[in-house]
Amino acid sequence: MHTFQKYLAVNAIDQKWGLYVLNAGFGTIKQALRYPSTQHPSSYYFDWKKGRVLSEYQLIYITAGGGLFESERCGSTEVKEGSVIFLFPNEWHRYKPSELTGWNEYWVGFNGPVADQLVQNDFFHPAKPVIEMGHKDDIVDLYLNIADRIQEALPGFQQVISGQTLHLLGKIYALSKGSSIPPTPDVSETMVNKAKLLLKEHVEQAISVEQIAAQLSVSYSQFRKLFKKYAGVSPGQYFIQLKMEKAKYYLGHSNRLIKDIAYELGFDSCFYFSKLFKEKTGLSPELYRKRKL
Repeated sequence: MHTFQKYLAVNAIDQKWGLYVLNAGFGTIKQALRYPSTQHPSSYYFDWKKGRVLSEYQLIYITAGGGLFESERCGSTEVKEGSVIFLFPNEWHRYKPSELTGWNEYWVGFNGPVADQLVQNDFFHPAKPVIEMGHKDDIVDLYLNIADRIQEALPGFQQVISGQTLHLLGKIYALSKGSSIPPTPDVSETMVNKAKLLLKEHVEQAISVEQIAAQLSVSYSQFRKLFKKYAGVSPGQYFIQLKMEKAKYYLGHSNRLIKDIAYELGFDSCFYFSKLFKEKTGLSPELYRKRKL
């Protein structure tokens, strides 16, 4: 899983929109690694003993691993994989991944009267900042889309990512209401949902689906059978679909060489990548780019 983080300058027009994004990122925090990284601005860094108070909201989605969270109105609570940590302005808090497992995190920081109103109307509450949602690849998609729009930095991108953040809030709220009466968990479906997230997080790597099965401690034959049952396609085909979608994004939104795109997506051969791309989309990478740019 690659690492990304960006802190944004916000102007008066952005603030008038009602909800504006201040920062976003994702990455893997390995076991026993110092947390948070000193690469963040000093105003965001904190010492575990002292904790921290922010002047903004943050949504932090933990997709793998686990850890601990503590805040003024919540107290101390365990953070399990598949949970969102909701940080509130002017609320003392601290959190960290387990030294044994580390964790994978996605986050977005934001502010504005729209967010204030949601809290004032009790859609979200500082006394319940940790929301267990499970492994949701559509939630990860929203975080990744926010990161993509930030990197493009096209005119009006702040309003676009603000809308995506509001969509994220709506999704989290809906899932939190649905989890008030949790259904009996389907272990197999949970495993497949986790596998989909792992494949998405490794889309720019040459990892094999057999390795994903090993990470989940299941035989590949059983993994393939269950994955196809719940996802409708084999894990190999699902992984290829993810890579083709990422390739389309790069071709339509960047000037990267096609051979570089192939390499970044874990293909050893540019010829094979181009052949596969045409099979899946009906167009060669060159023609697809000409139609999109």
